[in-house]
Amino acid sequence: MKEIIKKYWGFDGFLPLQKEAMDCVLSGRDSIVVLPTGGGKSLCFQAPAMAMEGVAIVVSPLISLMKDQVDALSECGVSGVRIDSSLTGKEKSEVFSRIRGGEVKIIYLSPERIMMGEFIEFLKDTPLSFIAIDEAHCISHWGHDFRPEYRQLGRLKQSFPGIALHSYTATATDPVRKDIARQLGLTDPEVLVGSFDRPNLIYRARRRTSRINQVCGVLEKHQGESGIIYCIRRRDVDDLSAALRQRGYKASPYHAGMTAGDRKENQDDFISEKIDIIVATVAFGMGIDKSNVRYVIHTAMPKSLEHYQQESGRAGRDGLEAECILFYSGGDFAIWKSLMRDLDPDPARIGIEKLGRIYEYCTGITCRHKELLAYFGQSLEAENCGACDVCLDELTLMDDPLVIAQKILSCLIRLRQRFGGDYTAKVLTGSRDKRVLENSHQELSTYGLLSEFSLQAVRGWIEQLISQGYIRKGEEYGVLTVPESGWRVMRGDETPRLLRPPEKKKARAAVSRAIKDSWEGVDRDLFEALRELRREIASKKHLPAYIVFGDASLRDMARKRPSTGTGFLLVTGVGDKKCRQYAEEFLELIKDYSVSHGLELDLNLK
Repeated sequence: MKEIIKKYWGFDGFLPLQKEAMDCVLSGRDSIVVLPTGGGKSLCFQAPAMAMEGVAIVVSPLISLMKDQVDALSECGVSGVRIDSSLTGKEKSEVFSRIRGGEVKIIYLSPERIMMGEFIEFLKDTPLSFIAIDEAHCISHWGHDFRPEYRQLGRLKQSFPGIALHSYTATATDPVRKDIARQLGLTDPEVLVGSFDRPNLIYRARRRTSRINQVCGVLEKHQGESGIIYCIRRRDVDDLSAALRQRGYKASPYHAGMTAGDRKENQDDFISEKIDIIVATVAFGMGIDKSNVRYVIHTAMPKSLEHYQQESGRAGRDGLEAECILFYSGGDFAIWKSLMRDLDPDPARIGIEKLGRIYEYCTGITCRHKELLAYFGQSLEAENCGACDVCLDELTLMDDPLVIAQKILSCLIRLRQRFGGDYTAKVLTGSRDKRVLENSHQELSTYGLLSEFSLQAVRGWIEQLISQGYIRKGEEYGVLTVPESGWRVMRGDETPRLLRPPEKKKARAAVSRAIKDSWEGVDRDLFEALRELRREIASKKHLPAYIVFGDASLRDMARKRPSTGTGFLLVTGVGDKKCRQYAEEFLELIKDYSVSHGLELDLNLK
C-alpha cells in the first residue's frame, strides 16, 4: 500500500487509521470507517482497489462528487469511471466497453443506479473486488443528511454474496454507526472511528451585529482565497451575495430556488477559481471536493453540531490552516424552530434538542475544539488547542461576573420568571420601551441595574448564563426561569464566567499554531506564482485547480524549491504521472524565480 500511494498519489505514508481501513478492504472484512473531512477516507478504498483483482464499486450520492473523484483519479494515473445521467449514450457505451475489457479498477455509481435490476445483472457478470459506500451517514434516519434512496442499499448483501461492504463517513455518532451496520446488513464489521478533531481549523463564534460588515472583516484577511459563506434562508443568500459583489468581491449565490443550470454554473466557477466566494444555503457543499477552501463563514447558527462539523469541515481539506467563524443571534433559534414546525413529534423533539446544543456551543466560553469533540463522545488531551478564539485568548472575561449574574437573576425573580431574554435585558438596561412602561416594570428595584452597559452586552450575558445552566430557557415562548444552580449563584456559592463586551476589548492579533506551521519555510511570492501557473494549466485542461495540485503541494514546492524531476517527486502530493505531466513547467518557474531572487534551490530534499 505504501508503494501504491507513493506511486499514484505522491504521499509518503498513512494518515491515522488509513492503514487499518485498507487492511479491512484487503482482507475482505466488512467495515465502517469514520474519519474527519480531510482525513483521507477516499484513499482507504481507492488504494486497495489498485492492489486487488477485479473492479471496485463506489456508491456516491452526487454527480458532481463522482466527477471530481474520477477526474482526480485520472490525473493520478488511476483508471476510474463514473456512470450517471450526465453521460451521453455514446459515453456510457464507451464506459461499459472499458469495464468489459478489464481496463477499469474503480466504478463510481449513484445508489439508484447500482440497484437497477439490469445493472445488478451486469455487475454479477463483472469480477468485483469490493463495494464502498461513501457518505454512508445518508442511510440513517439519525444522520444529519438522511437520503431515502440510500435505504435500498441494504439489498446489496443479497445481490452480491461474498463481496465485502465498506462504509465511509465524516460525521457519525454511535447511534448512526449502529444504524449503518443494521441497514446495510454488515457481517461483524470492523468499526474504525478516528478523531473528530481538525487541528488545522481555527474556530471562532461571535454574536452577529452587522452581517455584511462582519463578513467583510473576515474576507479582508483572505483576499484572493476560496471561501464558503452559509446563510439559513435563500433571500439572505441573494441579498448578501449582491452586497458583496457591490463591494468588489467575486461572489456568487447557490440555493435550491435557483435553476439547476445557474447552480451548476456558479459551482463550476467556484471550483475553477473564476470566483472566490460562494454564498449558499446548506444545499451547497456535499458534492464539493475542493481542497483549498481557506475559510467557512456561517452568518447564522446551523441547525445542529453535526451540520456545523460537516459544513465547517469543508474548509482546510488539504490539511493547511483554515478559518471557521460563526456569527449567531438568539433569533436563529426561532428561525430553525419555525422551519421544524411541520415535522413529526419525535424528529421535532430531536431537532430542538440539537438546536439547544449548538446554541450552547455558540454562547459558550470553553475551547471550541473540546466542545465539538465532547459532542461526538471524544476528548482533547491538550489543555490549549491553540486554534480557537477561546484558547487564542481572543475572548476577555469580566472581572466581576458574580455581581452581574446576581443582578440578572434578581431581575428574573422580580419579573416572576414570566418573560424572555430580550425583555429582561430591556428592564436591566433601563429601557423606556412601551411594553416595559405598560407593565410598570420601571418601578422594579432591578430596573436599570445594568444601564451602564449596552442592551446587546446584557443580552449576551443572559445567553452565557443559559449556556452554563444558571438560567433555564423554556421551549414554548423562551420564558426564563431560575433553576437550583441559579440560586447557588444568588447565594454566592458558585461563580459563572461572563465575557467582556466586544466594544470594550482591544483587537488582538493572535496567530494559531496551524498558520505558523503550514507557512514555515514557504516563500509566499513563489507560492502565489505557482498558484497562477496551476490556474492556467487547470483552465486549459478544464479541471478544478486543486485536482492539478493542492495548496499543500504548492507550498511544499515553494519550501523545497526542487530543480530536478527526482526532487520534484519528493514534493508531497506528486506521484509518477503528475511528475511526468507537470515537472517541466513547474521546475522552470521555480528555477527562474529562485535565480531572479537569489534563492537557493533543492532545500530539504530527503
